[in-house]
Amino acid sequence: MKRLQERLQTIIGKGYKAYKQLQGSYQFENFRLTFDHIQGDPYALPSRISISIEEADHGLPQALRSTAIRQIALEDFLARAVSQAIGQYVKGQRGTGHSGQIRIATSGQQVLRRNAVLLDDSGLEARLLLALPADGRSVRVADAQEMLFDELPKIVEQALLYRGQDLTAHFLQVDQVEDQAWLRDWLQEVGGVAFVADNSLLPRRSGVDDRPLVQGVPFHSPASLRCQVVLPHRGGISGMLIPRGVTLIVGGGFHGKSTLLHALEMGVYNHLPADGRELVVTSSKAVKIRAEDHRAIHQVNISPFIGTLPGNRSTVCFSTENASGSTSQAANIIEALESGADCFLIDEDTSATNFMIRDPRMQQLVRPEQEPITPLLYRVRELYEQQGVSSIIVAGGSGDYLAVADRVILMDNYCPRDVSAQAARLAGEAPSLPRPGIAFSRKSRRLLDSARFNTHCADGKHRILVRSMRQIDFGPQQIDLSRVEQLVDVGQTEAVARLLDYAAQRYENHPAGLVGALRQAFEDVEEQGLDILHPWKVGHLAMPRFYELVAAANRLRTEAS
Repeated sequence: MKRLQERLQTIIGKGYKAYKQLQGSYQFENFRLTFDHIQGDPYALPSRISISIEEADHGLPQALRSTAIRQIALEDFLARAVSQAIGQYVKGQRGTGHSGQIRIATSGQQVLRRNAVLLDDSGLEARLLLALPADGRSVRVADAQEMLFDELPKIVEQALLYRGQDLTAHFLQVDQVEDQAWLRDWLQEVGGVAFVADNSLLPRRSGVDDRPLVQGVPFHSPASLRCQVVLPHRGGISGMLIPRGVTLIVGGGFHGKSTLLHALEMGVYNHLPADGRELVVTSSKAVKIRAEDHRAIHQVNISPFIGTLPGNRSTVCFSTENASGSTSQAANIIEALESGADCFLIDEDTSATNFMIRDPRMQQLVRPEQEPITPLLYRVRELYEQQGVSSIIVAGGSGDYLAVADRVILMDNYCPRDVSAQAARLAGEAPSLPRPGIAFSRKSRRLLDSARFNTHCADGKHRILVRSMRQIDFGPQQIDLSRVEQLVDVGQTEAVARLLDYAAQRYENHPAGLVGALRQAFEDVEEQGLDILHPWKVGHLAMPRFYELVAAANRLRTEAS
């Protein structure tokens, strides 16, 4: 601390780059501060610092991190505690540019594996951004001293030092996250794809606010689908089990169909206590499928859904730079199969109508030989019976799916009712394929082509830039993830971009092709941590799912556009 104070005194009145002289590591009373990178301009990204605390000082017992999932939950809790302390103690803007800001990367309502806070047997490390204050292009030493010697120690004291303090809130989050992970594993044992606990609060405050809607209608399961389960920490709960197979969610407009489906989409992640969806779990391999006009498709076998196109164009190895609604939805299903999906989540509102159904009158008007599309209606049962892939489909306007469903859930004012028996009486016979079916396959024809995964622009500079949670600049290309709806954090997007580059540099000739190369890269990160993806120490990365990584690779175009 004394050495840092002395160095600050020597740069009084100097230009902003004089802050570079602070580079190094400094021991405070209960922690070590390290400047990992110091910004050269007040308008640049803030300086990166790390706080290191030895195990004997942080006071967090081994019981809080005795398993991998508990450690993730604890690291998430600590990052949020740091963020809360920053809000309490940091004055914020004071000077030019970003001056005076201190930040740490955290998630929304989901609990993700991140590298903002890391714990191991040697201690704890928290990685923050700290914008050293400036007056124009000159240093503001008095403000810097306040940030480093007043605000930062208070943040550490409140958020990261727990010797002798109450850990009830820590155990609450860690235990509840572990319960969620246990419940997801339990689904596999009992043949389920999703579970929604009674009294869950599914509605969100708005389209841009993922917190629970306090006045929302609590969920109550129908008796025929209700089951009891005893969790390791919370104990006995009840709720609606959705078994494997084909499930329809029906009901009138604004009665909660899409709200339930969205909760199931997010059920692939663990959630914070009091989120309302902390006991809504879905198979971790469940994938939201939708139409995606104008996306690029590269060498995907969509022939199980799309036959030979006009001009005798084959769809066995189909590529386009401008997909239609039906071809994009077909490709999304085949790509999800290749990535290991075991459940499709589909809303007819975001689907291509001609991919979902074709009614008898239209079949009479357009002869089978004129129509290359085989709607999902004819193949959804085959996907389950031959590939083991369940489907949960929101169907508000198409009654044809009643004939292929194992169960039908009617949403009535946000309350689910099991109307399977009534639906079966109305359904009639299941429709037969209009033409011989082409077998589905989980194998990919694609290879990891280094030319497509090139991150160098025309000027030769390496470029990976995440503009938002849905947009990546990857070399000369842009990857559009605006329709990859289960991404929840920009840190995941950054990790996806870095994983693509990591895989291209190491596994181009992988014998299992593109998906195998990406799987190997993904497993490397799972084993070694997110830090292997970045050339320098950062704290803003979050672990994506494997599907979102594959989805990004599939949306690279064959050429810059």
